[in-house]
Amino acid sequence: MQHQLNQRDLSLARISGLLYLTIIICGIGAEVALRGPLVDLTSASATAAAVRSAGLALPLAIIADVIMALADAALAITLFVLFRSVAPTLALAAMVFRLIQSVLIAANLLNMQIAWLLITGGQDTAGLGGAETETLALAYLHLHAHGYDLGLIFFAINSFLTGLLIWKSGIFPKIIGAGIIAAGAVYLAGSGLRFLAPEVFAAFAPAYGLPVLTELAFCVSLLMSGWIWRRRQMFAPA
Repeated sequence: MQHQLNQRDLSLARISGLLYLTIIICGIGAEVALRGPLVDLTSASATAAAVRSAGLALPLAIIADVIMALADAALAITLFVLFRSVAPTLALAAMVFRLIQSVLIAANLLNMQIAWLLITGGQDTAGLGGAETETLALAYLHLHAHGYDLGLIFFAINSFLTGLLIWKSGIFPKIIGAGIIAAGAVYLAGSGLRFLAPEVFAAFAPAYGLPVLTELAFCVSLLMSGWIWRRRQMFAPA
């Protein structure tokens, strides 16, 4: 079934696209450009040295993740409004699971904050040696990684539901809906491996390229929703 879009829906879709773009830029920027190069989960001393030498890179990663979480919460609401005419209960469930993920990721940033304070001396470490402090900081960074994957379990369920909404709506190409569902499977499998079989997680990590591509495609589709809708109307049977 192809649902009709009005000007408000098209504007909402473009706003959703901008929010999605913000999430992608901040999320990848925080992990790949800011946090990722600093954290070596096999070496507390190397991680501490990298964090100290990188200046404000870790706090900037926290700020980027806060912006991402805020944009994610807003996107949960805009997508609900956009898709509620397609399947109200399904759209509400998708919004709830995405909001849960946003809250978990935002709260989990406290683990990264305490690691930063321990490494830079912002937290009283009386009674702890330098090596013990660095080991504790790395434990918090490791906990942050696990907390992030816990949030992705809820996001995986959101992805399954959002993919179904895209597929049913007829607003966007069905292949994007299928891709978002596949991305949810990757998130669920990756989070499961992080908790249950961390020794093989690194080998699975390249699979996260699929969610990056499919979510970027959905983002572009939202931004270009007006053009896509006009093309569909142009070639629709009379």
